[in-house]
Amino acid sequence: MTTLIRGELIKAITTRTIFAYAAMAVVLAVGQVLASLLPGWGDLMSQDDKKEALGGLPLLVLLLAIVGAAGEYRHRTAAPAALVAGRDAGRLLVARAGAYAVAGAAVAALATVITLAVGLPLLADRPGPVVSAGDVALIAGGSLVAAALLAVFGVALGALVRNQVAAVTGTLIVIFVVLPLVQALSGTILDVTPFGAAQGVAGAGLTTLSTGAAAVVLVSWTLVALVAAVVGERRRDIA
Repeated sequence: MTTLIRGELIKAITTRTIFAYAAMAVVLAVGQVLASLLPGWGDLMSQDDKKEALGGLPLLVLLLAIVGAAGEYRHRTAAPAALVAGRDAGRLLVARAGAYAVAGAAVAALATVITLAVGLPLLADRPGPVVSAGDVALIAGGSLVAAALLAVFGVALGALVRNQVAAVTGTLIVIFVVLPLVQALSGTILDVTPFGAAQGVAGAGLTTLSTGAAAVVLVSWTLVALVAAVVGERRRDIA
């Protein structure tokens, strides 16, 4: 399995896609910090507001994994990869998920370092409760965990849908249209979605769940999606 993961990781990090998403992650991370901390410089911010400003952007890693996994079918490389590896398609998919978890965590780490480098000096001048070093460590660690889990979730979605455009478009509609509606109706429901739970693990405020509970919700969604993708992969022609 280690060899399979290494091979999938090499494929993931030697394409231009991951560098494009890494650049977007940095730009969006800086934009999020500036948008959260610069306006209304003297306004009092709660501790949750400050944590959310430093939180990562794990949903971008989700899109990276979807594009990478679905691209295997668009470019018809899934079948040759399984044949060359001499493994069944389900086992190869698990290896791909592991590879993207590593790649996603690396992208999240880069974005988190930039976010903290820009955000912490700005945050020091804001009135309100202080965000401790322990809080910062939890936010940074949570961002990496959320990114790794969402990467696995994205690989599963990409394998289930197989069409890059459909998978990415559907995900964006859910994130920017469906989730705001859900949040308006019930923050509790939003917390138990994979997207809301991921944001909570990465530092955003949650309505009803603790960070630990959000992590359990996210792990559960990820495992269900991955198992469904593996079962589907083994039952159909991957060519």
